[in-house]
Amino acid sequence: MRGQAHTLEAVVAGLLLLASLVFALQMTTVTPLSASTSSQHIENQQEATGQGVLAAAAAKDGLKPAVLYWNNSTAQFHDTNENLGYYTNGPPNNTLGRMLERSFDQRGIAYNVYFRFQSADGEMLTRRYIYSGVPSDNAVQASHTVMLTDDDHLYNPDETRNVTNLTSGGITYPVPDIGRNTFNTVSVEVVAWRI
Repeated sequence: MRGQAHTLEAVVAGLLLLASLVFALQMTTVTPLSASTSSQHIENQQEATGQGVLAAAAAKDGLKPAVLYWNNSTAQFHDTNENLGYYTNGPPNNTLGRMLERSFDQRGIAYNVYFRFQSADGEMLTRRYIYSGVPSDNAVQASHTVMLTDDDHLYNPDETRNVTNLTSGGITYPVPDIGRNTFNTVSVEVVAWRI
């Protein structure tokens, strides 16, 4: 009789434990975007990829031309949406754009690219370069600074320098001359996230 009571008690305790486990699992939702060590690893990898792309573009002399990839007559970046003035259907056809496409687009990672620079009165301004949408909560950021000088020229769609430099009259380039030793400095920022 005592053995049966202990057995019954063990079965009831096991059922209670199982029921509480099932209840706890139903209360917790695990999604692909839930925080975990694996998602943190992926975010670290995306951040390192962004830093690598920017550093490689700078090393190949492709980062400054991307910043200066400006059509002075239309007052926007080459071949962008006329109403927006930035790229929404993929990156531009320049060195930085091709590197971003190989590193992010082909792996299903969304990204935005911003140019951040100082206005003439010292305020920090941001200009969109590539915009894929609102980043998710797990977005990561990488940046690289480009120094512009008065002697720098704008670039044509084929990535050749054109005759217009940053101090030419009638220039529509959005980054202003801050009037110090350099023309201005531009922080190129990549924000990337999983789709």
